[in-house]
Amino acid sequence: MIKFNTSLSYGKKNICYTASVLIFVIILYTAAIPTALAEREYMQPGYVFGTNYYDSYGEPDIYASLIGNSEFERGETAQLKINLVNKGVLYGFKYDTTVETKEGKHASSLKELEYETRRTTALGIKAEMISTSPYIEVEPGTSIQYMEELFPGELPEDKLIYTITISNEAPAGVYYLQLPLLYDYQSQIRMAKYDIARYGLSGIDHITLYTTANRTLTIPISIKAAPKFEVVDVGGCLVTGESHNITVTYRNSGETAVEDANARVVVMRPLSVQQSVVNMGTIGPGESKTASFDIYSDTDAVIKNYGIDSEIKYFDEDGQTAFSDNLKVNVPIQKADKKIGIFTIAVVGAFIMIIYLIINSIRTKN
Repeated sequence: MIKFNTSLSYGKKNICYTASVLIFVIILYTAAIPTALAEREYMQPGYVFGTNYYDSYGEPDIYASLIGNSEFERGETAQLKINLVNKGVLYGFKYDTTVETKEGKHASSLKELEYETRRTTALGIKAEMISTSPYIEVEPGTSIQYMEELFPGELPEDKLIYTITISNEAPAGVYYLQLPLLYDYQSQIRMAKYDIARYGLSGIDHITLYTTANRTLTIPISIKAAPKFEVVDVGGCLVTGESHNITVTYRNSGETAVEDANARVVVMRPLSVQQSVVNMGTIGPGESKTASFDIYSDTDAVIKNYGIDSEIKYFDEDGQTAFSDNLKVNVPIQKADKKIGIFTIAVVGAFIMIIYLIINSIRTKN
């Protein structure tokens, strides 16, 4: 709604057409507003080449909102669609230059009122999405978006689209993304003087002055509370040619509990496992549970640390089946101790017996 300063003095000779001026401005304001982008592409004439009849009051007032669900999960890469709305309002006009009853000046002043209605339009908007959290990254290629113009009371057809990636380590909760805006708006209109053509500026009926403004908006998003598992301890060691017990301790470092959790390991040659799934029951936030696996290693296994894949299957708070990320279990393997075979023992025993008989025979002869 436009408010007018009724206490302004227009001069005695101008009072008669005050009402008609107000009606004219209201019609202009509610009609389609022509774009001012074309005017900004050219260098405007100097201040002295124009006459200012009115000063208008008001400027763009921009707000932002996130379209769609604002809740995301850890490890998710998502697109944020941002809608900008301009709630700028023209508050009124202030008389500046006497028009009197001169027909030319009167028409020029009414034309200025038409141009003044563009004051609340934001032009050349630059919108940059900034994350203040190390757990949320804005993709550099989408971090800066542009919008040519934003009229008050109109929804833009094109949305601002940013891509974010949420860390697997991000705690649940609310995060605030910053959206600094940089834009111009029309700050004053001066109607061109009749002699402007003498300076090679024919075809221009007004001069537009612009002001640069900036504003930082906040976009809140939330990361959903969920369980999160990690391997905190591995016990035991594998030995070539033998089966050994390996214990794996898992911890729920997330914010919610899980029920009927089952730990599963996946091994390939030279390793094998008799029972690959172990039930651990309910695991609450911050709680740890240990699972044991009997793992056999082939005799020709290479001596090194083996990375065994594992995961946890569970029921979440909604009773839905879910799986953890892949959890690596690093297990060392070593060579088995060498054992003396029966044949070797027999050969050594026979050799000792021969030596004994020879020594005993020599003693007998003496």
